[in-house]
Amino acid sequence: MASNLQQLLDEYTAERGSVVDLLRNSQLGTYIYPVVPAEFTNWRREQKAWRETAVLYDQTHHMVNFFMTGPDALTLLSDTGVNSFSNFPVNTAKQFVPTSSTGGVVGDGILFHLSEHEYVYVGRAPGANWLQFHAETGDYDVETRYDDRSPSRPYGEAVTREFYRFQIQGPNAWPIIEKLAGHEVEQVRFFHMGELEIAGQQVRTLRHGMAGAPGLEIWGPYSEHGRIRDAVLEAGREFGLEPCGSRAYSSNTLESGWIPSPLPAIYTGGDIERRYREWLPASSYEAINALAGSFVSQNIEDYYLNPWDLGYGSFVKFDHDFIGRDALERVDPETQRKKVTLAWNDEDLSKLLTSVIDREGPGYQFFDLPNANYGSSNYDAVIDADGDTVGLSLFTGVTANEKRGLSLATVDRDVPIGAEVRVVWGEPDGGSRKTTVEPHEQLAVRAVVSPVPYAVTARQEYHGGWRTAAVV
Repeated sequence: MASNLQQLLDEYTAERGSVVDLLRNSQLGTYIYPVVPAEFTNWRREQKAWRETAVLYDQTHHMVNFFMTGPDALTLLSDTGVNSFSNFPVNTAKQFVPTSSTGGVVGDGILFHLSEHEYVYVGRAPGANWLQFHAETGDYDVETRYDDRSPSRPYGEAVTREFYRFQIQGPNAWPIIEKLAGHEVEQVRFFHMGELEIAGQQVRTLRHGMAGAPGLEIWGPYSEHGRIRDAVLEAGREFGLEPCGSRAYSSNTLESGWIPSPLPAIYTGGDIERRYREWLPASSYEAINALAGSFVSQNIEDYYLNPWDLGYGSFVKFDHDFIGRDALERVDPETQRKKVTLAWNDEDLSKLLTSVIDREGPGYQFFDLPNANYGSSNYDAVIDADGDTVGLSLFTGVTANEKRGLSLATVDRDVPIGAEVRVVWGEPDGGSRKTTVEPHEQLAVRAVVSPVPYAVTARQEYHGGWRTAAVV
């Protein structure tokens, strides 16, 4: 029985096939946003609220908090991230992007500078795992603490976290925040932190803007979760605040433009990656991650995405040494794929949605609403009129605000905005053995290459960086 990822890969590839086959046939199922109810009202109403009034996102349960404290914490971050740390003062945050030695993205998340020598990374497991490995095996004077995400299926068992984490977002967010505070609150710069008193409790804040208007992320001890949540909902009642369920929450990114779950680029590489795979348990995210979609290659590196593919090119700074620097220095940014939104054809999407009642044939792969992804890392082939693959569609769903099917994709740089392409929906040969897949046929869905973020309000009002409009 394999005890680590490397052993698992060796056993599987020797007996049954490639790393790609292992991940494509994972029995994990779809990615779950745990604990938070699927809907409070309905997902359409909750989606519309972040555009029209305000929403309360509960981000408490689906992300890892990885704490790093000590004189070498910043060195650890600088050694592993493409980001520059020449200016990262206390009470600011940044999106942190680590890469492997191949230059492929391992993951990404938000990095908070809490106090001198104290940081916390908040995001999905791959980025936190990569940081923990280097903290434990490298020569760093740093103490770490791994606060794992809540279990996907708690089955009635008590769930606790160290901190609650909420976001108040939408055009009415700031009046709600000022009502909670009882006074005017300065709209500090994006990704700057502060403090606020809510219901007699001090909470920490981060200026954020997921919904395209000024908002705050707030957090504090988990024991205060209910008290703070009730206070926010009460203050927001007159402003149309809606609590957002887990079903609608994940679809926000279709409008804002963030691609959540690239496949970690750690399954090949040099000595660093091999030691990492030997360190990772056989039950880790990287070992059981479900790879889904119509794009299939037996070369796992064809699934790796570099920072430019994901819209993170502006984050790459060669003012420091970091893992992956040599590989990224050889990259010509002008030849890399670009991030776009694909607006799906209504008629073709209708075929997918009605396929579930097709009584004549196997139908198409089920298209769930509003988030249609059926794996943890989703890769659908984007093809041109000649059938050539010109990109990858990476996150798919429907938004009630735009009343469209959309997907976030990375496509060849010479594919212009306005071009019609096709997204191949469904897996070849009737589908893989994933628990989310039943026998089906593929459908080439017409789609128009569009800007990212797709929502006009997001393009005009979001802070620069990965949310800015793609180069066209």
